[in-house]
Amino acid sequence: MDTHTTLVIFLSELRKSIRALGLSVMVTTVVIFFLSPELLRVVQEHLADKLYFFSVAGPFLAHVKLALFAALYGLMPWIMAVLWRAMGKPFGVKGGQLFFFILFTCLLFYAGTLFCYFVTLPLGIKFLLGFGSVDLQPVISVGRFVNFTTIFILAFGVVFELPIFMVFMAKVGVFSRSFYAENRRYAILLIAILAALLTPTPDIVNMLLMGGPLYLLYEAGIVILMAMRIR
Repeated sequence: MDTHTTLVIFLSELRKSIRALGLSVMVTTVVIFFLSPELLRVVQEHLADKLYFFSVAGPFLAHVKLALFAALYGLMPWIMAVLWRAMGKPFGVKGGQLFFFILFTCLLFYAGTLFCYFVTLPLGIKFLLGFGSVDLQPVISVGRFVNFTTIFILAFGVVFELPIFMVFMAKVGVFSRSFYAENRRYAILLIAILAALLTPTPDIVNMLLMGGPLYLLYEAGIVILMAMRIR
């Protein structure tokens, strides 16, 4: 099957659910918006400092962003199911195999977000605020802080799914296990670029906090392919 046909089938399958999914995200965002003050307290837990706003609409927009993040986070199993059905259709991946990919993608996503919230995020915040001094005190915008934390958490959830996508690509014959093993140097370069793009701040520490686990996940993908005897 050529690339054009594969893309047409993928988009056609994706279109079947995208409207319902989009509407669900909107409705869930509105519902969660009324709980966003509690969510903000949870997100702010690692900061141990007050947040400020510098525009009239600042607090409202921050709560909307937080509600949208929570909606995407809660609906991630459905999002992944829609994505995997569309990706699996051109390659004939269905039934138990499709359930395997959906299940482990969701597990890895939530594992990545929890790892970020409990490990990486506190370290990143501590490092960045460590440059403060008696004469240099932080005055942190609620909007900027919500952007920083939600993007960081979602990015970790996405990159933690790397092994399962490596398995999928090998299983459908796009890339082989030997391809991954022989191209580690290029993988390291791509990981560095991804870490630079996905981390909210360009500092080297946050890039390493994402790039390090991402490379370990890349190696884990190769090990999983060996264990599954996929060449």
